[in-house]
Amino acid sequence: MLAAGSSGMAQQPSQTPLRLSQGQAAGQFLRAVLRADYLTAYGRLAPELRQALSFGRFEAAARPVWKSGQRHRQEIELYKLGFRLGDNGASRLFYTFSFAADSSLKPPPVLLEVTFRDTASRAVLGFGLHTTRVPVKGVSPKAKSPKQ
Repeated sequence: MLAAGSSGMAQQPSQTPLRLSQGQAAGQFLRAVLRADYLTAYGRLAPELRQALSFGRFEAAARPVWKSGQRHRQEIELYKLGFRLGDNGASRLFYTFSFAADSSLKPPPVLLEVTFRDTASRAVLGFGLHTTRVPVKGVSPKAKSPKQ
């Protein structure tokens, strides 16, 4: 018989699940997409986004993120977070992740972004894949080809 404290009664584990931080929620959402676990990722979307975006459309929108994970390996790490101001003055909190395999590259060639409605929300309001353009040495990005 196992002793369970001074009262002799077995202690129950807490039934209250730990609340994820927003960064953890963003990371879990992206990891689900990178595993092609679209059903789990879809369940982490904000209700208004799920209402506006069918599962099929979500899967199609998430597939480029998954494909990028296949090329860069699936391990991700937080790259930056911040607020993005909208046209109407509203701001959206965003978390940007990079692939761990690209951590030595500045800037990383691929960034994965997750946005939230506000600081209290854990439901994903938006996500995207961004590629950063790295200029080729000796070539000016504004250089134009000569006219023939």
